[in-house]
Amino acid sequence: MESMVRTLSPFDGRVVVERPFATAEEQATCLAQAQAAQAQWQQTPLATRQEILSRAVDLMVAQKDEIAAEITLQMGRPLSQSPGEVNGFEERARHLIAIADSALAKVDPGPKTGFERWIERVPLGVVVVIAPWNFPYLTSVNAVWTALLAGNAVILKHSPQTPLCAERYAQVLHEAGLPEGVCQFLHLSPEGTSALVQRPEVDFVAFTGSVEGGHAITEALASSFKGCGLELGGKDPAYVRADADLTQAVETLVDGACFNSGQSCCSIERIYVHESQFEAFVE
Repeated sequence: MESMVRTLSPFDGRVVVERPFATAEEQATCLAQAQAAQAQWQQTPLATRQEILSRAVDLMVAQKDEIAAEITLQMGRPLSQSPGEVNGFEERARHLIAIADSALAKVDPGPKTGFERWIERVPLGVVVVIAPWNFPYLTSVNAVWTALLAGNAVILKHSPQTPLCAERYAQVLHEAGLPEGVCQFLHLSPEGTSALVQRPEVDFVAFTGSVEGGHAITEALASSFKGCGLELGGKDPAYVRADADLTQAVETLVDGACFNSGQSCCSIERIYVHESQFEAFVE
């Protein structure tokens, strides 16, 4: 059984990252720290959480070129495309920060005689985020920033193809002033990941990855009532209608199928073409 993460560059097969897998004892320590830190973090005013996470976004953007080079080195995306990952991260992170006030506000269910009532949103506790390599920041920010804004602690387990992304998150969040223990990362084997999500200290699991991986997560959680969010791969179709602009359709669909070497959750994987357009489309 492997004892460490070993990331091979898709360019030439050389080892670019090696990290030991976290032990069971290290998992326990991490979870204890997360629980203690979360108890304080949920008491932190939302405005303060927003300020800290905004500073973290600023730090990420300031390091865009370095981060882009890391992405390319780890997972092989052309360097011309990798800076776009940081741009997308910034856009999503700032949007989540901007809508947090309304998204986390109390909900008024309407008047009822003799009652004052409302629905209040409270943090879940410790959230494990399991992130993929194909869009290592665009996918993970959806869960990491959301969980932190809502007052949860986060433990990030990134893909073994992009372990430096987890470490980069920890670095910028620390520099931005996030309290120790609120967001941590663990490098884990598949067995270690299953063990982590089953631990009673974990309150929610956010997984992005393959259908096979999603099955493994749901099986690991089957004996508990923990919530989990699954964003899995699909078979996304496109349809070229009889009145389609072929020049635009071909350019768009080739890009949709081939961008990021086709490694996208919503990449075009099958195309249906109206019979009147078929021969010209193929040509």
